Amino acid sequence: MSVLIRRNNMLPGFTNFFDDFFTKDLFDWNDKNFTAIDNTLPSVNVKETENDFEIELAAPGMKKEDFQIVVDKNVLTISSQKNEENETKMGKYTRREFNYHSFSRSFTLPAEVVESDKIEASYKEGILYIVVPKKETAKPQPVKSIAVN
Repeated sequence: MSVLIRRNNMLPGFTNFFDDFFTKDLFDWNDKNFTAIDNTLPSVNVKETENDFEIELAAPGMKKEDFQIVVDKNVLTISSQKNEENETKMGKYTRREFNYHSFSRSFTLPAEVVESDKIEASYKEGILYIVVPKKETAKPQPVKSIAVN
């Protein structure tokens, strides 16, 4: 399970090292790109903008119907299960191939920041795009100048 967290970017390279060191469990292999049976998980990019979080998941060769995206108790879960079976008959021989592929990635959404009922997803050229909008109260507010009387 991955967690969306804010980072302090005042000292870019230095701060990220300490953020990663203190927020990651050295013995937690869940957010690595390998499962217990050495299947690879799709790579994910998460970007925060002023208005939303943008998630990109690399999943080439799939169709949009192959994905299941659900939000339950502030956890966004992206999963897929794809089964392929091929059979070729050549005379008295039959060749059968089976291919089963599945994955699941989960992200904890900060409930006070996002509008989980307005999440949108699209799939284009092997990339699954998910947009998680922020609540108005979480967006940066313009600087307000106050006059002195």
